[in-house]
Amino acid sequence: MHQGTQACDHPRIARRTAVQAGSIGLLGLGMNHLAGLRSASAESTPSDSPIRSCIYIFLSGGLSQHDSFDPKPHAPAEIRGEFAPIATQTPGVQICEHLPGLAVRSHLWSLCRSLTHTSNDHSAGHHIMLTGRSELPPGFNPSLPRPQDWPCIAATAGALTRARNNLPPAAVIPEQLVHSSGRILPGQFAGMMGRNRDPWFVEASPFHSTSYGAYPTHGFDHQDRGNKDARLFEAPSLSLPHGLTHTGLNRRVSLLSELERQCRRLDDAALTENFDRYRQGAISLLVDPAVRRALDVTHAEDAVQDRYGRNSFGWSLLMARRLVESGVNLVQVNLGNDETWDTHGNAFPHLRDNLLPPTDRAVCALLDDLQESGLLESTLVIMAGEFGRTPKITLLPAHYKQPGRDHWGALQSVFLAGGGIQGGRVVGGSDDIGAWPDFDPQRPENFAATIYQALGIEQTAAWHDEVGRPHQLYYGEPMPGLT
Repeated sequence: MHQGTQACDHPRIARRTAVQAGSIGLLGLGMNHLAGLRSASAESTPSDSPIRSCIYIFLSGGLSQHDSFDPKPHAPAEIRGEFAPIATQTPGVQICEHLPGLAVRSHLWSLCRSLTHTSNDHSAGHHIMLTGRSELPPGFNPSLPRPQDWPCIAATAGALTRARNNLPPAAVIPEQLVHSSGRILPGQFAGMMGRNRDPWFVEASPFHSTSYGAYPTHGFDHQDRGNKDARLFEAPSLSLPHGLTHTGLNRRVSLLSELERQCRRLDDAALTENFDRYRQGAISLLVDPAVRRALDVTHAEDAVQDRYGRNSFGWSLLMARRLVESGVNLVQVNLGNDETWDTHGNAFPHLRDNLLPPTDRAVCALLDDLQESGLLESTLVIMAGEFGRTPKITLLPAHYKQPGRDHWGALQSVFLAGGGIQGGRVVGGSDDIGAWPDFDPQRPENFAATIYQALGIEQTAAWHDEVGRPHQLYYGEPMPGLT
């Protein structure tokens, strides 16, 4: 993955051969890759509690509420935009005409139309919505992640839920969020919890500085610069490298045992007490057919790929479903890199042709599969971006041929399904032009609390920073009226 000018050593699984045994660290995985495999002292979920999961779909760049889940057909033309609303199966609830699949499935999902925070900045908005904290940490730097940042929701969920097997309890797919300049967006790591608590990054989508959307079928460039996008969506290979048999792997494990004994002599206070579980987890990732199947989505059955869409959006949500089935508690799915949903210009053709159709298709397939398998009731599917878009349409002629909408932290719509959420409900509402909450405003703290509650994390739970100090987890109540 391209990292631009800023070095970023947050743990991740690189594409294809970078994770094969012996490439880096332990059997091809650094210790930090498998942070969730250790027994977490801060676990708050009882071992006999029901299995609960969450798929957090993040729309980096900011989805327009007017052009998706909160249309304003009676507003002036410069507010309502080009799209018509359509009726859903829920009486009185309309959504954008380019989400027809979700419209007929409204009995499965609900909306919050009043989520609000105070930032119109991409980096701050990412930090706010990925951590569930409206207040930025002291010394916040929008240009890079810092150890002093608040931990992201995926990291805290990974630390405070019990691993169901040798897989990490939290994962982020299919890529880290990177600005077009190459800088890494803050808010997506463990921050104060320490790098060993970063979520598991499964990087299947290589970085491209000017291409966005659901490539290869729905890729685009916001400014039509004509830069070719020849990316391949490839999940990391977890097969044993050529020439290494299971016998050879066992010999390597024996060698690692000797290294472990030497490490303990060097530093008894280090994390070596959990080394065996890290090692077992690394071996599990290498040889477990279920793990390989979960990640190898581009070779799924033709009918399955056709339902989800043969593109980065469809493959990502298929991978998320399989990871949840395999035992990952929270999967954050980045549908497009930073700026994919940043529709300052050419907004309506890009939403109509390249963004909303593959999203509608993939989310519908995800809901259908979770419902058919019986997992929807225990799996929260929640979708949001870092902010919404301005009510008034604008044109930036120096960069775009057609108009769009600018950043707007004051209001966005949140999509919710499963995990105990009742379908066909709407929490809160916006004013006549979709600019501000009209009633029942909800904050990012309520958003995060909704996820934590769905995962079964108690309100008394705390996360611990790198030096062991406890910190409050819940800063708000779950969004009301949804269960």
